[in-house]
Amino acid sequence: MTPEEVGERLAAVLGAAGTGDVAVGVSGGGSHARATVDVPPQDWHAAVRSARDDTELALDFFDWLSAVDELPDGFTLVVHLWSTGHRHGVLLRTRLPREAASAPSVVDLFPGASWHERETHEMFGIDFAGHPDLAPLLLPPEFEGHPLRKEFVLAARVAKAWPGAKEPGESEAGASRRAPMRPPGVPDPAEWGPNRQRPPATGPDGTV
Repeated sequence: MTPEEVGERLAAVLGAAGTGDVAVGVSGGGSHARATVDVPPQDWHAAVRSARDDTELALDFFDWLSAVDELPDGFTLVVHLWSTGHRHGVLLRTRLPREAASAPSVVDLFPGASWHERETHEMFGIDFAGHPDLAPLLLPPEFEGHPLRKEFVLAARVAKAWPGAKEPGESEAGASRRAPMRPPGVPDPAEWGPNRQRPPATGPDGTV
């Protein structure tokens, strides 16, 4: 099935039992393009189940799950599923509000989603209703905040001044741009190659 057909098939399956609108599209990437299907949060679990159980889709492999911080618009929760038999995939997405962001857990459908939901909970502060244990995964228990939220302050910038030039407009030296740098091991063009600057010819007595 083409990405367009995958998206249309999943939308048709969800349309019969869904509770809200479904939007279908195709991601970029040329030959690696995937169908994108956006569903309301209340249809999240049903959409993942339908993608797995529909015989024409048979998206039986859980690849990954994460989120994107959309600032005032909340968070976009994304899961990528793949069919090992039909060799096609889908990016299933839902938009969650910024305050009290929560979605149903899909661990009962794909046990491998447990690690991904724990990481997304830890990094973005999104809850997954029904997850057996959203314990910290990567950060110490006493850590405060969610590092992948865009308003999270990088402590290193607060504790220590950033060396050298910073982002455009931040440089304390007032330089408009950084001086070009050669990679290690690359000689100066003036010393090697067709543009090298040869020393002036000298006579037998050493004069030019």
